[in-house]
Amino acid sequence: MRRLFWFSAGIAAGVALTRKVNETARKATPTGMAEQVGGAMRELAGAVGSFGADVRAGMQEREDELQDVVAESDQVRRRAADHDAERRARRAGR
Repeated sequence: MRRLFWFSAGIAAGVALTRKVNETARKATPTGMAEQVGGAMRELAGAVGSFGADVRAGMQEREDELQDVVAESDQVRRRAADHDAERRARRAGR
């Protein structure tokens, strides 16, 4: 029974090792290397696209903030101009 166990374990290890060697040999061929490079390029393209989307979202957020600041500034200027006009009118009416 022990011999059968070790024999089976040896066959399983041999099959696993043979598959690993074949896979490594396939990756070393020009086709295998092209697949690896292609996969890496797809991954890189995805990362660059994601980065670009994040940058665009950040730009839009910052633009919204700046537009809010400009709108508040315009409101303050209008209030100040109205206040100045009221003061001038009061002085002229004296």
